[in-house]
Amino acid sequence: MVMTAQAARAADDSPVESALHRTIAALDSAAFDAFNRCHEPGQLARYASFFDPAVEFYHDLGGVTWTRDAMIAQTAANVCGKFQRELVPGTLKVWPIKDYGALARGEHAFCHYKPGGGTHPCEGRAEFTILWRLQDQRWTITRAFSYAH
Repeated sequence: MVMTAQAARAADDSPVESALHRTIAALDSAAFDAFNRCHEPGQLARYASFFDPAVEFYHDLGGVTWTRDAMIAQTAANVCGKFQRELVPGTLKVWPIKDYGALARGEHAFCHYKPGGGTHPCEGRAEFTILWRLQDQRWTITRAFSYAH
């Protein structure tokens, strides 16, 4: 059976989909709150806790990292205290992955910190896709893609 675009949009509004979207949106918000404050004590470890130890992170400009430790080391060296990430409002889409978790896709922008506090206007928009796994009632990111920078 072929699903029309209108039927697909209606399916996205089902209670199960809405609950999943709210869950993933909350996880995205929490993970990137820690990312945005990773220069503060404990926040880099908090950010790391959202990722599977064997996470694969694909970045169109930076290449591939194959583990959480490598990804967090790159975050510490290249992100913390330098810029923060903002989700572009209205762009987060979430789909269930049967017997695994969820796929999230959206757009984000990056804002460089100003000397003395605050941020410059956000620039550097890119797209992202994140694969979330639900295992033992805990969500973790197993694959992440950041592209179209």
